[in-house]
This record gives sequence, structure tokens and C-alpha cells, in this order.
Amino acid sequence: MQQTDTPLHVANVSTLCACMLLKFPQMLVLMRAKCTRGVSVQSLLLELIGFIVFTTYQMFYDYPPATYLEYPFLIAQDVMVLLLILHYNRSLQHTFIYGLLLFGGWKLLTMDKWIIDSAMSVCTFISAASKLLQLQSLWRSGDGGQVSALSWGLATYTCLARIYTTMVTTGDLQVLVRFVVMMLLNLWVTLTVVYYQRCGGHRKKDD
Repeated sequence: MQQTDTPLHVANVSTLCACMLLKFPQMLVLMRAKCTRGVSVQSLLLELIGFIVFTTYQMFYDYPPATYLEYPFLIAQDVMVLLLILHYNRSLQHTFIYGLLLFGGWKLLTMDKWIIDSAMSVCTFISAASKLLQLQSLWRSGDGGQVSALSWGLATYTCLARIYTTMVTTGDLQVLVRFVVMMLLNLWVTLTVVYYQRCGGHRKKDD
């Protein structure tokens, strides 16, 4: 391996490793709390849609697998988080409907080039909306106890790493803009969660 390839290799491997575990802290927090207060199911669904669109786009254009290999792991983990949320919200009966809609949407994306191109053009807005919905849920509840700051922090790092890998491999402007926006919003969510968790800790001490 050439020396110039080493940073790219490190970015790809570290991103994959982080994404293989990214949602597990969130799952553990939910299982410990047995409560979904402050966690937005709408945000999670939009995030899933964004991941599916992005992965399908990368595969459609035969981009290097190393640049998107983490997304199947993220999709699987998001599905597990969704099942936990539905379980604690006593809404597991909606599982089949969500699954059918997501699968049907994925099949639709693969039908024609113009469909996947159009979906990718709004993918950044979909993913950004998912982060804003999570922020809104935190602001309304004023509670970050059921949201994992570690998961959101890892998501911030992976977006930062993908900004670098995109710049030195495909140079795709749509993809690059998406990662920049996602990094900033993930960081915003992370800081908001930390803020509310610290405020909650101070309130408990005062009580």
C-alpha cells in the first residue's frame, strides 16, 4: 500500500468499525430505560429512508464498496432500534406496515435511473429533516436521558471521515454536500443531548 493511501484506508476502516457499533449504545440506553422519551420515531424512519436511498445510489453507479460498506450495518441497526421503540411504545403491530413501505420504496428506487437520481437529489433534505425532528423531540421533552450521545458522536465522526474519503475518491458533489450537512446536524444533536443530560443530572442533585 502506498503511503498516500494510508489515510484513506484508515478513514474507511475506522468508519466501518464505528458504524458496526454505532447504534448499539442507543439500543442499550433504550433497553435500560424501557422508555422512549426524547427519541423520535419519525426521525428514525426518515434516517432509514435516507440510508436506503444513499446506499442504492452508490450501488447503482458502481461506486467503490469501501465508500458505503457501513450502510447495510446502519440500516440493520436502525431497524433494531425501530423495533425497540415500537415495543416500548406498545406499537409492534405497525412493524409489518413500516417494513412493507420501506421494502416497496427500495424496489421503486431500482426501477429506473431517473428515479434514483431524483431520490438522491432530495436525500440530503430527507436526512437533514430526520436530524431536525430528533432535535425537536429533544426540545419538546427537555430530556436527553433516553438518547445516546455516544451514538450521535460516532455518527458525527463517520460523516467527517466520509467527507475526506469522498473528496479523494469519487468527488461527487451531491454526496459531499450531504456529508457536510449531516456532520453539522449530528454534532448539533450530540451537543443538545449532552446539554440536556447535564441539566438533568444537576436537577437530580438539587432534588
